[in-house]
Amino acid sequence: MKLEILSFNGKLFKSHSVISVTARTKMGEITVLDNHIPLITTLKPSVLRVVHMDENNMKQEEDFAIGWGILEVAHSSVKILIDMLVTVHDVNLDLAEKARLSALETMERYKDSKDRIDMERFVEAQDMLLKSIAQLKLWGLK
Repeated sequence: MKLEILSFNGKLFKSHSVISVTARTKMGEITVLDNHIPLITTLKPSVLRVVHMDENNMKQEEDFAIGWGILEVAHSSVKILIDMLVTVHDVNLDLAEKARLSALETMERYKDSKDRIDMERFVEAQDMLLKSIAQLKLWGLK
């Protein structure tokens, strides 16, 4: 199966020998295998797992922290477009934890507000929280 991951932050992953892709959608976790039915779904911030064969024909598992995105399956090909793609080597544990704490603090501050701008700040903090947790989970898999 072919896989192409494109992210807004310029990261890219490609492989023509993918065995499976496991991702968290808004409806729950899915695993895409070869000959999967056509599908378009949204992804939420989480850890994405890719199992593929490397150039030496050895089975490899690669995990990524991802943000919001779209996954499309068609003709034994998977395309993923996401707003964040982080490898375990790119995770900055201190920054991820600071982002998590800052997001929680901001969410607490604006959780009961009825002001539209405050509600937007709450949603942005919620997004930051989910993405920082994805990075912390990825680091924990190391």
